[in-house]
Amino acid sequence: MKLVVAVIKPFKLDDVREALAEVGVQGITVTEVKGFGRQKGHTELYRGAEYVVDFLPKIKVEVAVDDAQLERVVEAITQSARTGKIGDGKIFVSNLEQVIRIRTGELDHDAL
Repeated sequence: MKLVVAVIKPFKLDDVREALAEVGVQGITVTEVKGFGRQKGHTELYRGAEYVVDFLPKIKVEVAVDDAQLERVVEAITQSARTGKIGDGKIFVSNLEQVIRIRTGELDHDAL
């Protein structure tokens, strides 16, 4: 089992959600986050004063998947979140040691 964490642009969330549904993902967790990478923020003008916005708004999508689904899930996120411009985001994949469904007590693959 793997945990896929993707940090994407906010306006791409619906596209990513639809792409994940098409490849059979049944559940995701979405969090509004802020951060920066190579973009290094940007400057904005507000009431005549210029200020630096260091942390840009992003969306973090977390998906727990079976090893067999991993490649399709990563491809779905990559294709649906890509704009071709800086700041498209990152995908992190890590091993998932154990999953427990709280309601039923099911473990691992059955809990996904």
